[in-house]
Amino acid sequence: MIYKKDANFPYPILTNTSTSYESSEFTFDVNLNENVENYRFDLDYTIDSEFISKLLASGKAQLILVIQSKDNKFYFLRKNQRSVEIPKKRISVSKGRTSIQLHLISKEEINFYDNEDLSEFYKSFKEDIVVPMNSLLGFSNVVIFDGSINKPLELFEKKVDPGLSSEVRIELGTETIIIHYKNEQLQFSNMPMSNSLNNLYIYMGLQKALQRFLSRYGEDGEQVDLNEMEMPTDQLDLKLYNLMTKKMIEELTIETIDKVIYTISDKIIERFAAAIKGLSSNGN
Repeated sequence: MIYKKDANFPYPILTNTSTSYESSEFTFDVNLNENVENYRFDLDYTIDSEFISKLLASGKAQLILVIQSKDNKFYFLRKNQRSVEIPKKRISVSKGRTSIQLHLISKEEINFYDNEDLSEFYKSFKEDIVVPMNSLLGFSNVVIFDGSINKPLELFEKKVDPGLSSEVRIELGTETIIIHYKNEQLQFSNMPMSNSLNNLYIYMGLQKALQRFLSRYGEDGEQVDLNEMEMPTDQLDLKLYNLMTKKMIEELTIETIDKVIYTISDKIIERFAAAIKGLSSNGN
């Protein structure tokens, strides 16, 4: 379960608001990344108790990552583990509200006689405090995700320009990839699954933008190490950079552009093909 406020325990508990410890700090933050198959939770936490930290270091205590969406899921963390990768089929983060918290449990019976971090109230009888194995020793704040994960279509604008010399033109703007159409009919706006039918243009735009990204930041325009490069100042390039790193992509090359598009765009070509198949089966 997720603890959203202090609960009553017959022994000291470390939380951010508890009075059990002189300095109550168990802060927690999460950075959520994803690729086609997995979510990765990068964990950042601080425990301001030397007693608790020693228990973790010695293996007498363990952290548990608790993820609550439609149900509760628990992931036991190894010592010093700072990330958890979970298949998307196991959890649902992109829909609804997801709450995440760290719990701290005892792996064996714990005596508090040498806990110098306790508040004054407990100091006179701390040698009498013995906590059984598998007991909760503390819990962090709650991190909440509301299901807002970056979508590649936010990179795009659509414009109609009857003066175009071609039916469609892809322009790389200062902040977006602009798709110019010669007329509205080319947007399939009056057809079912019109968004999916436009995915071919989305693909063309991403391909053109990533090729420019390579030429600007790559070695000889052929390879970019996203972990080593400086963050772009160009707004469109920055959006692409953030989108790729959010999807856990570490390298962009000429050979991997198509794979990168597949990863960052949620299978747009598959959805385009499904839309065409749907129209065909309906006699359109």
